[in-house]
Amino acid sequence: MPKQEQTVPVNGHDRESILSICFGSFKKLDWDMQFAGVDVLIGTSPKSWKTKSQQIVVKAGDGQLTVSSEMVSGELVDIAGKNSKNISSFLNAFELVRNSIQPAETEENKRALEGLRTETIKIAAREQEEAAEVDKAMNLSGSNLYATYTIIGLNILVFVLMAINGAGIIEPNGLVHLKWGSNYGPLTLSGDWWRLLTNIFIHFGIIHLAMNMYTFYMAGVYLEPLLGKKKYIVAYLCTGILASLTSLWWHQPAANSAGASGAIFGMYGVFLAFLTTSLIPEKVRKSLLQSIGIFILYNLAYGMKGGVDNSAHIGGLLSGVLIGYLYVMAVKKERQDQPAGWLAPLILLLTAGGTFFYLQQHKSTTEERNKIMSELKSAGYKDNEKFDNAYQQFIEMQDKALAVLSDTTITDEVRDNKLKETSLPEWNKAELLATEMQSYDVSDEMHKKASKILQYIQLRKQEITVIDEIITKKAGISVLNELRSKIDTVVKDLQ
Repeated sequence: MPKQEQTVPVNGHDRESILSICFGSFKKLDWDMQFAGVDVLIGTSPKSWKTKSQQIVVKAGDGQLTVSSEMVSGELVDIAGKNSKNISSFLNAFELVRNSIQPAETEENKRALEGLRTETIKIAAREQEEAAEVDKAMNLSGSNLYATYTIIGLNILVFVLMAINGAGIIEPNGLVHLKWGSNYGPLTLSGDWWRLLTNIFIHFGIIHLAMNMYTFYMAGVYLEPLLGKKKYIVAYLCTGILASLTSLWWHQPAANSAGASGAIFGMYGVFLAFLTTSLIPEKVRKSLLQSIGIFILYNLAYGMKGGVDNSAHIGGLLSGVLIGYLYVMAVKKERQDQPAGWLAPLILLLTAGGTFFYLQQHKSTTEERNKIMSELKSAGYKDNEKFDNAYQQFIEMQDKALAVLSDTTITDEVRDNKLKETSLPEWNKAELLATEMQSYDVSDEMHKKASKILQYIQLRKQEITVIDEIITKKAGISVLNELRSKIDTVVKDLQ
C-alpha cells in the first residue's frame, strides 16, 4: 500500500522531548493517537464519510525525527498525494508546537505518553492472549497448508493441460471440457459416474480458476489446521460430489457444468457450522461469521445471473453445513481424548452410497450418450474449424446463386441469362470448395456431409441446364420437377 517517509533533524532535543512535541502536534492537528512505544508514536489522520484515514508513525531519535504516512484501507495508489500532505501538515504543526511549548506542557505530554505506553502494553498483552486462545482453538501454528496447496496445484495443472488441449484460456471450449470430465447429465447418468468428481478440478477459463482458487485458499487457511488433513480432504471431495449431484438434479435440460465452486461453497458451509458453535473464540468468531455471511449471500445473489451454476453452490453449501456439524461433534470428542477417526470414512462411505443410489434411479438413454460421444469424437479432428468456415462460405455462395430463382421481377429470358452469368459461376466455385472439403481432416460424418454438399451442387448445376432447355423449348417441366425432387431428398439428408 502507498507509503511515504521523511526524516528531519531536530537539534537540541533528546528522544523523549521530541516525542513530547510530537504528542502535542497530534493534539494540535486533532489526529487520533493509538499506540506509543519507547521511541515511537502511532496514530491516524481524520476520516469522514468520503475520506479514509491514513496511519501516521513518528519515530524519535536523539537529534532527529522520522515521519511516515501510509494508506491502510486497501488503496493501490496515492493519487491525491495524501501521504505527502500528511507529512507536511505534521512537520508544520511540529515546528509550531516546538516553538511555543512550555516546560509544564512538555511534562504533561510526557506523562500522557507514559499512560499511552502503559495502555499499549495492556492492549498488546490482551491481543497476545486472544491470539494464543485462537491459535489453541484452531491449531493455526500447529499445522501447514499442504493439502490446500496440493488441491490448488491440481486445479492449476489440469487447467494448463486442458489449455494445451484446446480448452481455451479466456473463452472456453465446452467439448474439450466434456472430454476432460465436466459434469453433463447424459454422460454422467449413462456410466460416467466419475464426472461427479473430476468436474470439481475443471474450470471454464482463467478468471473462473483464479477466483475459485483465491476463495478456496482463504477458507483453507483456517479450515485445514482446524480439521486436520483427513477430514479436510474428505469434506472437499464429498461436498464437491454432492454439489455435482444437486446440479444434475436441478438442470433440465442438462447443463455442461464444472468448477471447484460447489466444493468451495461446501468448505464455507463447514466453516459456517463451526462458527455457530463455541469451539472458536467469540471475538474472532463474530468477525469471521460476518465475512463468510457476506461472501455466501453475495455469491448466491451473483449466481442468479445466467452462466453460473447456483444449484451446485447451494448443494455444496448445505452439504457442507451438515458435514460441518458432524465434524463439530468429532472435534469435541477428540478434545476430550475420545477417538472419532471413524467419522471421516463414514461420511465418505455415505456420500458414495447416496451417489450410487441416485445414479441407479436416474439414468439417461444410450441414444443420448451415443449422440454426444459422436460429437466428442468429431471434436478431436484438427480441421473442424476449417470445415465449419468452408461450410459458411458454401452457404453464402448458395444464397447468391439461388437469389436469381426467387426474383419475381424478371422475365424468363433475363432469368436464363442470369443463371448462366451469375448462378453458374457461384455453383462452380462452390463445387471446388466442396471437393476441397472432402480432403479435410474431419470425422467420417463430416466427409459424408461434404459428399452430400457436392452432390447437391451438381444437381443445382443440372437444374440450370434444365431451366435453359425449358425456356428454349428443348425440355418439359416434368424433367425439372423430377430433378427438384432429387434436390429435396439431398437437402433432407443434409439437414
